[in-house]
Amino acid sequence: MADWNPWHGCQKISAGCTNCYVYRMDAKYNKDSTIVTKTSSFRLPVIRNRAGDYKIASGEMFWTCFTSDFLIEKADEWRTEAWRMIRERSDCHFLFITKRIDRLAKVLPEDWGNGYENVTIGCTCENQDRADFRLPIFLSLPIRHRFIACEPILEKIDFTAHLSDKIEEVVVGGESGYSARICDYEWVLAIREQCQAKNIPFTFRQTGARLRKDGKVYHIERKLQHSQAGKAGINTVK
Repeated sequence: MADWNPWHGCQKISAGCTNCYVYRMDAKYNKDSTIVTKTSSFRLPVIRNRAGDYKIASGEMFWTCFTSDFLIEKADEWRTEAWRMIRERSDCHFLFITKRIDRLAKVLPEDWGNGYENVTIGCTCENQDRADFRLPIFLSLPIRHRFIACEPILEKIDFTAHLSDKIEEVVVGGESGYSARICDYEWVLAIREQCQAKNIPFTFRQTGARLRKDGKVYHIERKLQHSQAGKAGINTVK
């Protein structure tokens, strides 16, 4: 796997952004997270070594734009070139998650067609309001591979109306950080049940820093949040 952050910085647009980890990391260096800048790793997918081979080997997964949003307006001038590199590296897979799915149709490359086979897009839905707004748009778009990212989950969410065979997976997770809002285990189980009813793979990716289970709130260290979620044993495989 390779981390590819072609640009850095973002603006908060919904409840899930309140305690954004990018803002938290940037604050340590007195960096303004609202300023979107092109990064030095912009051309990472197509950089070659002295022998003329790509430095990132064929078959790699690129975790794309995790310190920004791939569809953010401030990056419009750079995205055409980013799409070109993604198209060039058809031998690799690219995954990005967005809170701006309503912008995708406006910024797709001309040859997108029904979607690039090597691109997976995750749509973030942290509460019912955003699920009901974003998911109808998400499902209407030509995308080959798509999943729902319910991170951080902020309340009980009913995805029933939006789950179909177009969705390859639903990923749920709590919020990290000192100011993390509660992740209720009952909310997680409710989404798992909805996914099972539609035969859609489900992953409980992380507990978050504050997990409520059976009425008790557990404070979980950052280094244990992924492993503790895994130990719950509720992930499903299609």
